[in-house]
This record gives sequence, structure tokens and C-alpha cells, in this order.
Amino acid sequence: MAVARTWSVALAGLTGAIVEVEASAAATVPGMAIVGLPDKSLGEAAHRIKSATANSGCELPGGKLTINLSPASLPKQGSAFDLSMAIACLAVGGLVRRESAERVVHLGELGLDGRLRPLVGVLPAVLAVARAGYDAVMVPTANVEEAQLVPGVTVIGATSLRDAAIWHGAELSAIDLEPVRQRVDRLPMPDPLDLADVVGQPDAVDAMVAAAAGGHHVMMVGPPGAGKTMLAARLPEILPDLEPEAAVEVSCLRSLIGLPPDGALARRPPWESPHHSSSAAAIIGGGSRQIRPGAAARAAHGVLFLDEAPEFRADVLDSLRQPLEAGVVTVHRAHGSATFPAAFQLVLAANPCPCGQYGTADGVCTCPPQARRRYLGRISGPLLDRIDIRVRVHRITSALTSLSQEGGVSTAEARSRVEAVRAASAERLAGTGWTTNAQASGTWLRSPRMRLPRSVTSALDRSLERGGITMRGYDRILRLSWTLADLDGAGSPTAEHLGRALFLRKGIS
Repeated sequence: MAVARTWSVALAGLTGAIVEVEASAAATVPGMAIVGLPDKSLGEAAHRIKSATANSGCELPGGKLTINLSPASLPKQGSAFDLSMAIACLAVGGLVRRESAERVVHLGELGLDGRLRPLVGVLPAVLAVARAGYDAVMVPTANVEEAQLVPGVTVIGATSLRDAAIWHGAELSAIDLEPVRQRVDRLPMPDPLDLADVVGQPDAVDAMVAAAAGGHHVMMVGPPGAGKTMLAARLPEILPDLEPEAAVEVSCLRSLIGLPPDGALARRPPWESPHHSSSAAAIIGGGSRQIRPGAAARAAHGVLFLDEAPEFRADVLDSLRQPLEAGVVTVHRAHGSATFPAAFQLVLAANPCPCGQYGTADGVCTCPPQARRRYLGRISGPLLDRIDIRVRVHRITSALTSLSQEGGVSTAEARSRVEAVRAASAERLAGTGWTTNAQASGTWLRSPRMRLPRSVTSALDRSLERGGITMRGYDRILRLSWTLADLDGAGSPTAEHLGRALFLRKGIS
């Protein structure tokens, strides 16, 4: 009994595993069996393969066909295995060369007419092919441009199963078919946002520049209309372009949700702003059959903005605590688990009370004290302890507006400062595996090499002794003080930088 084999990829999150696809034919009652832990959509591939081969003029071998997906213990799902299974079956029958099929990894969904339909997640799949050491991959024509973004891999585009069989040596005449195009609902590009549009909030603007420079998390509290959302939306604009590795991760995540790269890797930091009614699965990720990334993963290397943060469910907010510390999020389901990057900057915005008027000069707050405490208390202490910068944003008056219009900071100026600080911090952190001040560990900052003099940290030490801050807060203030020092061009933080960092940390009690 002859056996033919080829290869495909099983994706779990952004991680791809090479799957060996074997096919054999037995001289018994005709049929097709797929084994190796397939899901329902993969089990239905037998019907697609039979129709696609018949309509492509490719005859399947007679008898009972058995297709094995190895390793059998690895869960496999989706229709991306269709092409590899069909090629393995045709290789058993001798229509295509077995040695040719064994050299190529195949990805593609078959239509009943034999044409190959485009897939989502091609970029991370081809990346897995390259990392596994394979040098050739065959994909649907609509996915060729995306697959070619991975260097070192020969990408073979095929419009149909017949084209794929001809490439592997089948003696068939080519038929010109219209390839199935990929339908992508792209959102319109937003207009560029300028930081200079923010008026009357110099302290908040400085805080956002510091957050961008050091990669720090931010919380803003202020009445409606004070400009919290306006400030948050401009944070991605002042962040530097993505590094190559980050650009690959962001592009892979977009490919996984059906937004393939448009001819090039993503270079700008992403922005995610989920609605406050979102569930934990929508924020963290999940899915009944295939695990999909949530907003936290889609915001990796960018900004996750939670507007009206106290309106989010408490369990949703607290689910962010682990990603904020680890920089990754792992979603477990009964059929497996998937790990996604989640190194994002968190920006929270909140009103000071349910009615939003507490502390305003021109408004009357109708909320009792208990309601005010309970409202902001929805953001738990452990989550708040992970926020480096906490800013009060006040409602703008006409006097403040006229003053601020004279010297607003533009996006270009702010990004230039941010890039300079990131370069300085990257040079200082060289060899540690960190690139921003917010990533540096407290142990390293308090090591003999980096430890600040007691005369500089005396105010911070007293605050820790009195219980005003936690040890985590102590380390986060140290990180923020290094960012403030870098913004001022100082070699190391001074007592003034520590004081400013402590004020930004405790700005909202």
C-alpha cells in the first residue's frame, strides 16, 4: 500500500506547527477518512476534495483513501489543510510527483469548482514555515503578496487545484480561471491628529509625552468635554515607528483577524478603543472553535484605550492585570491554548463621579460622597497600582484657551522628543533585553550599578515607609523618574525628577 506525504501548518494563536499530511489508498470500498484530531470543518474537507478534484479534471485513486494529519495529538482546525490533503491524495494516485509534493508546504481552502480560496492568518503560517526550515510554500493567488513579506521562503501562487497539480508535474493542460479575490472590509484611514489641537492642558500634554517616551500607562480623570479622549487619541501619533520585530507581530495579528498587510508590514503603532460593554473574551481573546486575539492583543506595541473605564465590568478590568505585567496573554480553552503578544500601553479615562460634574467650577455635582467613592472604586487597587501616570484633566476656560494657543506642542515636535528619549534609554538598556524605561525591572534599577543616592530618593523612601506607595509603586516611580530625566537631557534622575514622578504617580488619590 503506497503512502504519499506533504506538509501544512496548524496555527494556535500566532504560533504555527508544521503538520505532516500522509495519504494512502487501500483496495477496498471507495471512501475517504481523515484522522489526526481534525475539527468539524476539517472533517468536511472530504466532500470539498472530491468535488474539487472532479471539477479540476484530477482523478483520485480508487479504493479507500486514508489521510493522516501528524502529530495526531495536535488539535487541527479550519480549511487551510484542503490543498495539502488533495495534493497528497493525487500523489498516491501518481498524478503528481511525490518528491515534488514532499518539498512544498501547502496552504489553501478548496472551492467545489476547484479554485483556491484565500485564507486568514497566512502571514503567521508562512512565518512558521520559515522558522521550521522549509523553503517553499504554495498559497492561493490572493495570498501571494502577503506571503511574500516573509523573507527566505519561495512563494508559489496557485489559482486552482489544477494549477497546483500542473506545478507538481501533472500532465494536464492549463485552464485560465479567474482567481478568487480576498474580500477585506478596510476601515477608512483617519485624518492625522495633531497634539497642538489640544488647548489649555499643558500638564496633561507633558504627561502624555512622558508616557510615550517611556512606555508608561496613564489614567486621566476629568469632567466630560475636558479633552481626555482627545489626548488619548493623539498618543499613538507621537509614538515612534515600530521596530521590525514588532512590525511583524502587529502584521501577523492583523492577518489573523482578516486584515492582511497591504503590500508592506505595519509600521505605525495600533490603536484599540473597545466599548465599555465589552466582555472579558472580547478584551483578552477567545473563541469556541478557533481562539482569536482580543483587543489587548490587537493593541500590542500600541495603545489600548478604555474610555469611561469605571463603566467596564470589574472582572474585565482585572483581567488586564496579568498582561500588563507579562506582556503576553495566554487564552486556554478545552481544545487547546493560544498565546498572543500584549505589550501595550494602557490609557484609562474616567469622569470624577457618575454625573461627571464633581470638582468643576461651573457645574453642580448631585452625587453623594459614597457614590463618588464607589464610582472610581470600580477600578481596583491592584490595577491602579500598575498605572504609572495619573493626571487630573480640568475643563477648559476661555482664559486657558487663549494662553494655550500661543505655544502648543505639535505632534512632530513631540515625536522628535520621544524618539530621542527612546534612543537614549535603549542605549542605557543595551544588553538587558529591554528597550524602554517602563520595561526595566525594579531589581535592576536598585542594583549597585543603577542605584540612586539616598539624598535623591529620600522623599520616595519616606513615602514607602509610611505606606503611601507599594514596592511595585516604588519601582514604577523609579522608572518614570528615568524617563523624566531623559526628557530633560540629564544623565540620571535628580530629587526634582523623583518628586515630579511621585506627583504624577499620586496625582489622583
